[in-house]
Amino acid sequence: MLIGMTILAVAFLVARPSVTLTRGGKQLTFVVLFLLPIITATMGAAEHMERSEQTQFCLSCHIMEPYGKSLLVDDATYLPAAHYQNGRIPRDQACYTCHTDYVLYGTALAKMRGLRHVYMQYFGKVTFPIRLYTPYNNRECLHCHAGARSFEEGVVHSADPSIMAAIKSNELSCVSSGCHQTVHDVAHLGEVKFWEPPK
Repeated sequence: MLIGMTILAVAFLVARPSVTLTRGGKQLTFVVLFLLPIITATMGAAEHMERSEQTQFCLSCHIMEPYGKSLLVDDATYLPAAHYQNGRIPRDQACYTCHTDYVLYGTALAKMRGLRHVYMQYFGKVTFPIRLYTPYNNRECLHCHAGARSFEEGVVHSADPSIMAAIKSNELSCVSSGCHQTVHDVAHLGEVKFWEPPK
């Protein structure tokens, strides 16, 4: 609606340029040509950011389909599947919840990588399977698990105080240290059974 209003206002100014000769006309021109486009762009960006946090948005790219399927693997050792199926993360924000430092949500470098992804999606060759630019940081796990009794008092985690310190400092990886290593194993999706969510 705001875009339509802006277009109509600009069309009015183009059709009747004499309006800009009065003080009120100059103020109207300023609002139409400068303020309305800024407001429209800001609202559009906010709406897009909110939409881009949705699992459905992430899986809208063809290359991401297998990663979406991996959320439904019927095997508790598949880390994303266990979190998704048991409601440990919001299902409608599954990707964003575990990858909050990624692409649009991270640093300026991450945003540049996001633009590269868009370019590769439409004009380049996408490599499969997708690889993270940097090793997965335990910080993403600790957003939810730090302070949780099951994590803090877990047999392996609390067996030695140095283990918990190494996990929290990211010296001992949650996903590549042999503990929770089955993440999105998209290469073997043809060999697994899938969970059917209740309707």
